[in-house]
Amino acid sequence: MSLLVVGLSHRSAPVSVLERASLNAGAQLKLLQDTVAAEPAAEAAVLATCNRIELYADVDKFHAGVAELSTLLAQHSGVGLEELTPYLYVHYEDRAVHHLFSVACGLDSMVVGEGQILGQIKDSLARAQDLHTAGRLLNDLFQQALRVGKRAHSETGIDRAGQSLVTFGLEQLSAGADVQQWARGKRALVIGAGSMSSLAAATLARAGVAEIVVANRTFERAERLARILSEGDDTDVLARAVPMDSVPGELTRADVAVSCTGATGLVLTADAVVASVQGRTGAPALEDAAGADTAVRETAVRETAVRDTGETPLPGAGSAADENCPLDLSSVSSVPSGFSVMGEAAVAGMDAATLEQHGAWAAGGTAVDRTRETGRSGPEADSELIGALAATATRVGRIPERRRPEPVVEVPRPEPVLFLLDLAMPRDVDAAVHRLAGVRLVDIESLADASADAPMAADVDMVRRIVADEVTAFGAAQRAAHITPTVVALRSMAADVVAGEIARLEGRLPGLDDKHRAEITQTVKRVVDKLLHAPTVRVKQLAAEPGGAGYADALRTLFDLDQETVASVSRAENSTTEKNRGPA
Repeated sequence: MSLLVVGLSHRSAPVSVLERASLNAGAQLKLLQDTVAAEPAAEAAVLATCNRIELYADVDKFHAGVAELSTLLAQHSGVGLEELTPYLYVHYEDRAVHHLFSVACGLDSMVVGEGQILGQIKDSLARAQDLHTAGRLLNDLFQQALRVGKRAHSETGIDRAGQSLVTFGLEQLSAGADVQQWARGKRALVIGAGSMSSLAAATLARAGVAEIVVANRTFERAERLARILSEGDDTDVLARAVPMDSVPGELTRADVAVSCTGATGLVLTADAVVASVQGRTGAPALEDAAGADTAVRETAVRETAVRDTGETPLPGAGSAADENCPLDLSSVSSVPSGFSVMGEAAVAGMDAATLEQHGAWAAGGTAVDRTRETGRSGPEADSELIGALAATATRVGRIPERRRPEPVVEVPRPEPVLFLLDLAMPRDVDAAVHRLAGVRLVDIESLADASADAPMAADVDMVRRIVADEVTAFGAAQRAAHITPTVVALRSMAADVVAGEIARLEGRLPGLDDKHRAEITQTVKRVVDKLLHAPTVRVKQLAAEPGGAGYADALRTLFDLDQETVASVSRAENSTTEKNRGPA
């Protein structure tokens, strides 16, 4: 069995796609259940946050696993597989471990170093444990990811490399000004009472806002959050709770509003924001022409990039087996620690001809023998691919790529009277609000654009080294654990042999007294233990090294161990792990 993760995030997909593909709590539970019910997967866990959706599974076949997990993600997200595929990434074996450890440390977050992801990983593990979809592999993986994330935050200054999404959002709202000076004396409206909204409310309180109004569909939760804010020792903010139907009126009074709810539709429409600004200033919030023009250009560039990319899809649902696949996954010497697929199935370390074979196999189930077709291989075959790429560039006018919108000259906008921070996915605030004069909206998409150019701290390199070391250690531990049932079965067989020989001796020497019988039994056991000690210790060391999985098979063959006995030991260990499970 092997670890596989299929997902999409702010790094691979535009926010509009992430928004549509977001999974609510019910959809996540159903996805987990359907994944473990599928043939290739034995375990499953879902990590769903505001800027990523990832499905982890322990699978027995790579291509069938990719096809099944991709299909399930598409089904449960409501986004068609053909549309979703260009944005999916795949990480396999050690690369999948590396990816999750990087995520846990905040290296893959929209704001580098943010620590909220640790709580989300913990929730993901707890959800899989409650549904019994996490077995030994995913329990070990996610608990170790939590420990690695905590280690990164305690041993390095990764926290200084970035801020929480809330803090970063407030910095964008203040347009570079000191957040505390900008927030001091303002009236704030917080829509939602979940973890992100609570963090936003606490951050605003510490920043010095004069008043915080909390609105939530469950009024009791809004009251609880308001009471916590009012009774806090480190702030003297005035906080109160209101029902959701009071939001339009409160928005008229508010200077800044933060929204993060689980609503599937818009919480604040453009018309509602226009009405609130007009109620506050007495003048209409007109559409800003410069803002509208910028939004139209950005949308057009994104649509053109997606249309022209022409990426090769991941294996479809019909690719149910690995037979005839041109990629020999077990002999990829150039990538000893597993591999990753991003976008066009770009397997690190593979030459262009092999990649083309893999693409053809994934699309039609048959490998293409380039040497048979052209009689050439190596650089000559690669040059043909380069020529094909040049022809594509000639046809479409440029090499297909996703490129950022070209910078445009911005016309100065009037000073905003209302600041909106939308941290929800899918969005709570209508994107058309970006075009309203007198309003500044910061949402997940604009945060992604702003964070792309954020400076990286030197601490990030330290965290990357920690991740690399932890991935190596985790892989070694998993490989060593893989051979443990075989070693246990071997020692059990040896104990049975000793017991049988002692019983045989008693039959031959019926007059043997208890003292001599015990001494003989102990002597025989010591001999067997000494004979088995060195090979079993050495085989565990060898099994922990890359490529050491074959030592378990060798041990079973040499000692003629019963496969069912080894399997029963594994089941017993998994049962013990299930009873003792719990987040780190």
